[in-house]
Amino acid sequence: MNIVRKDLDQSNAVVTLLIEKADYTEQVDKKLRDYRKKANIPGFRPGMVPAGLIKKMYGKQMVAEEINKMVSDSLYNYIRENDVNVLGEPLPNMTEQKPIDFDNQEDFEFVFDLGIAPEFEVELTKKDKVKFYTITVSDEMIENQVKSYTGRYGKYIQEEVVEEKDMLKGELLEMADGKVNESGLKVTDATLTAAYMKDDAQKALFVGAKKGDIITFNPSLAFENETEISSMLKISKEAAKEITSEFQFKIESITRYHESEINQELFDKVYGDGVVATEEEFRAKIKENIQENLNADSEYKFGVDAQKMLVEKYNDLAFPDAFLKRWVLSSNENITPETLEEDFPKMIDNLKWQLIKNKLEKANDVKVEKEDIDGYARKMAKAQFAQYGMIGMDDEIIANYAKDMMKKEETFRNIMDKVSEEKVLAAVKEAVKLENKEITIEEFNKMFEEK
Repeated sequence: MNIVRKDLDQSNAVVTLLIEKADYTEQVDKKLRDYRKKANIPGFRPGMVPAGLIKKMYGKQMVAEEINKMVSDSLYNYIRENDVNVLGEPLPNMTEQKPIDFDNQEDFEFVFDLGIAPEFEVELTKKDKVKFYTITVSDEMIENQVKSYTGRYGKYIQEEVVEEKDMLKGELLEMADGKVNESGLKVTDATLTAAYMKDDAQKALFVGAKKGDIITFNPSLAFENETEISSMLKISKEAAKEITSEFQFKIESITRYHESEINQELFDKVYGDGVVATEEEFRAKIKENIQENLNADSEYKFGVDAQKMLVEKYNDLAFPDAFLKRWVLSSNENITPETLEEDFPKMIDNLKWQLIKNKLEKANDVKVEKEDIDGYARKMAKAQFAQYGMIGMDDEIIANYAKDMMKKEETFRNIMDKVSEEKVLAAVKEAVKLENKEITIEEFNKMFEEK
């Protein structure tokens, strides 16, 4: 076999594979012999089918299979052995590729287009500047988190006098002509909350009432829609639409949610036993956690800005645009030529960043070790628990959750990519000049709203 490469320009090349009969005959013959041993053809015992018949029946098929395999293997071996930095995948040449006729040809020629990545080196100095935003933790943020914890870790207590947000339980009886309708609706375990009533006059009937009191009210006036009425009376929405009568409600229990006090019990629930001992330590720990989350936001913004700086710095890199558009359209049936034209500039920027990142990985000898992956997975697990207010989780629980996450191949690959990118950005941070600036969370969020 002979392979010839022709460079059209710095971004495009054509590779021609010339295959002669001698290149594939031996392997095809071997396959035919192997197939003959197991061929099951009527009129012949297994292994006794004449070789000529096997060749006549399956020879062309074997030739086609072997040549296709040779083309694929040889092309990718050539790319790998010659360290050709290709973009996308090789594509059949649309002008020089001649028709292939396996029935009549013995020698074959295959012509492929290659898109070549630009040759460049990434150099970073203190002349390269990137902003780094440190987000300050405000007293309001700390206070809001304290309120979140006191609300989350409160408790329900039985009360004697009704307040607006209390949950009331009792017996509901439908009335008619000012008295209980013996044949009317009856709900023995009804629940309601005055706060959900739209009518202030109906709400006032309950607020200030006591356990054991009997309240007469009108559900159709009290509530805004039939969904709430149907839920309370345990009837269909259609039936609820027809309700106009008054009901009698006997208050059997009054349940009120009390926010947690700021005490040792709360500290232990949030951070674990004995981790925090005073309110001052509690607030300091909250500030530390908030700052940790904000630091992650700062790093994310730095990554966005560093990527933008690098892409702009190497904005003059040449790419095989026509080849890449053809490759994208051939490999993704969901993309139309119109959407491709619209999205192509962004695709090129993403491609530039990927090439730059690869260069930086090599230049800084970036390696992703097992402990890096495990650490990042634990960080992800910890963040997910924190979203649900589960702070101070046991390390073993976090480690097991992280291990389960990484059982998904896609998650594992994403973590590897994230770890690699973090290391690259850490190297960029060391190399460039950081323009540090403290801002509020409102100012930080506004930067993203303006995009």
